[in-house]
Amino acid sequence: MNRRVVLVDAVRTPFGKAGSLYSGVRADDIMVRCLRGLLERNAAIPVADFDDVAIAAATQSGDQGMNIGRSVALLAGLPNTVPGYSVDRWCAGAMTAVTTISGAISMGAYDIAIAGGVEHMGNHPMGDGIDPNPRYLAEKIVETDALNMGSTAERLHDRFPHLTKERADKYAVASQQKTAASYAAGGIQRDLIPVAIRSAELGWGVATVDEPPRPTTTLEALAALKTPFRAAGRVTAGNAAGLNDGAAAAILASEEYAIANGLTIKAKLVTFAFAGVEPEIMGYGPVPSTIKALAKAGLTIDEIGLFEVNEAFAIQVLSFLDYFGLADDDPRVNLYGGAIAVGHPLASSGVRLMINLARGFEANPQVRYGITTMCIGLGMGGTVIWENPHFEGAK
Repeated sequence: MNRRVVLVDAVRTPFGKAGSLYSGVRADDIMVRCLRGLLERNAAIPVADFDDVAIAAATQSGDQGMNIGRSVALLAGLPNTVPGYSVDRWCAGAMTAVTTISGAISMGAYDIAIAGGVEHMGNHPMGDGIDPNPRYLAEKIVETDALNMGSTAERLHDRFPHLTKERADKYAVASQQKTAASYAAGGIQRDLIPVAIRSAELGWGVATVDEPPRPTTTLEALAALKTPFRAAGRVTAGNAAGLNDGAAAAILASEEYAIANGLTIKAKLVTFAFAGVEPEIMGYGPVPSTIKALAKAGLTIDEIGLFEVNEAFAIQVLSFLDYFGLADDDPRVNLYGGAIAVGHPLASSGVRLMINLARGFEANPQVRYGITTMCIGLGMGGTVIWENPHFEGAK
């Protein structure tokens, strides 16, 4: 059996700066609120129909541990008959939750399920509690830079010297501007689930918008920033995603189930692929994963009308665009801005890309295919190809 998988709906919480907006909130509670918001938006779906819940976190300990997929499903009010599990593929956690759930739907094991991810980098700094095997270095399996994401971005600049810091900074400014424009148009807010927050100084409040964006960013300001990963380097806090907290979740179903139950269809999954590269240039991962996914789908890059590329670092996006012959400012790329502006709470970002792509599909019925793609720590990339259900040629 090979059934078509569709994206019914997806939401996320506002993203915060690590340990700032959500400093008084547990990671699992952020995820619970996201799930509840998703269920509230889709109240016509009987909660007992959900076959599974897959939730990702890059650090699976403390308030992101104890099989967060199962624990947040129970806390969100799903019946105890609905199982759950946790996923870890670092930055591509939510993306992997989506593809894993989709595989089960495609083969007929599930009809409808939930996939998502959360990261509280304020509670769990990147690398906190990990114990890298010393053989990585002693046996020269990877370079030491592979364990520092900023250093891997510097190595991409080394490999592609024509992708300069000036180009990276210009790309970063554009991301901020597109995000600001989307907020001004009321676009991003449509898919944000408000979250109760608590501050020791200010008391209770509600998070309703992303905290990280800096809409007044200028090229001059970025040019003056320090390069923390290398003396006279090219990667700065301004042309990279920050350290962030947040969650995202999606409902996936078979096309048959969605149609039979009158559910919305925001995107149709075509195929997906993951691929590996040298860990020390992990940001290049989306190139081979996209090549692989396109081959599986029988498509060419020219047939892709919209791109959602996770902006872990500007240089990572530029290297992807450069390989496929796309301009730095290609209007099909990241219509509503990206992680450089709104943030990258590791395991949640894969679904954020899908949220933006679905909105892009809705606004562009002339586009048939789009992709969501991202780089992954230790040298990987992930790409999902989607078809637009609003495609004007499909009717």
